[in-house]
Amino acid sequence: MASWKSTLRTIKLVALLWWLPAAAQAQTLPLDSVLARIDGNNLLLQSYPLRAQAFKNSAEAATAWMAPMIGAGTFMTPYPRQEVMDERDKGSLMLQLEQDIPNPAKQQAKKKYIASQGDAQLAARGVTYNDLRAQAKRLYFSWANAERRIRLLEENGRLMETMRRIEQLRYPYNQSQLGNVYKADARIEENRNMMRMQEGTIAKSRAWLNSLMNRPGNESFEIDTAWQPAFEPAAAYDTASLAIARQDVQKMDAELRTMRWGINSMRKEAKPDFRVRFDHMQPLGSMMPKAFSAMGMISFPIAPWASKMYKSEIRAMEQNAAAMEMERAAMLVETQGMLYGMQHEISSMQQRIVAMEGKVVPALQRSLETTFLQYQENRLALPAVIDAWEALTMMQLTVLDEKEKRYEMIVEYEKALYR
Repeated sequence: MASWKSTLRTIKLVALLWWLPAAAQAQTLPLDSVLARIDGNNLLLQSYPLRAQAFKNSAEAATAWMAPMIGAGTFMTPYPRQEVMDERDKGSLMLQLEQDIPNPAKQQAKKKYIASQGDAQLAARGVTYNDLRAQAKRLYFSWANAERRIRLLEENGRLMETMRRIEQLRYPYNQSQLGNVYKADARIEENRNMMRMQEGTIAKSRAWLNSLMNRPGNESFEIDTAWQPAFEPAAAYDTASLAIARQDVQKMDAELRTMRWGINSMRKEAKPDFRVRFDHMQPLGSMMPKAFSAMGMISFPIAPWASKMYKSEIRAMEQNAAAMEMERAAMLVETQGMLYGMQHEISSMQQRIVAMEGKVVPALQRSLETTFLQYQENRLALPAVIDAWEALTMMQLTVLDEKEKRYEMIVEYEKALYR
């Protein structure tokens, strides 16, 4: 009895271990979960905060002083075998200490300039994430649309197999031609090839989405095939709203702030730097006293031959900043017009899809039903039914292609809007 219970527990354990991988494979990830995993796990996105932190650390280094200089040697020491007439002529041993003292205003300006470059890196992360998000949305809907194509092809393929069986049954009674059986076989195989193509699309989309989520490319998961994209146009496209919404404009704003801090730092070059030096002399003659020398020095950067460098650099940086501001304004105006055009194009495509789904596909469906009914009554040959079947299948696939194109346009619209 105990042995039987032990065996039963073993069977249950094995069944549980078999079920866990199957459950893991059946994991379904909605689009929001995929995007959240990309945002949190993508390696490329993780590099931007590290760069921003590196700039902050570099900014802290900008306030450091140069290391002190220490020197030792002789001072006014006669060459060997020279006749020394007096103790004072023996010279001295000399110890020298020198320290550069940077201007605090220069250091603080440079610190802010370097630290501001980290903000541009964080803004660049938003630009990259927007690109990755658009890519993930395309892959996700391409996968969902491939699933819909497969279901459509399976359904239409069953109808063609039914017609082939009818032809096979009629052939021995001379009610059909052998060539019609071969035609049906060819259409069935073409249908299967189209399904294989969609399976390849699904495998590609799964692998790419896994890579974007920083997972092994062959890791299995499913998507929400019932998900449908929704188009929600913005209420207005004024440049002020676009400047707030667009990540690339925010990146340009961060770069402009960095350039302004760089101009401010360059202007601080007009301020002087300092240096102190202390010399200690230990005389070699017993009659001479110990002596020292203390000196303070200050730079004179406003001299014409020195100020030319930073003044020219300031003018160049100001011109670059003005050029970037013009580029920013041009980008906003161009985006405004592009968004209006994309909105109208998406609406027009939606109207075409509604017309095809509401009128063209039902008409072709009724045509196929009519021809198939006549074919069942043996009043119509198989090629006419195949023509109606192909027309319906191609139109249904065309509708799915148009839906995918429409969604790609929605993705481009959202990418341009930077929602």
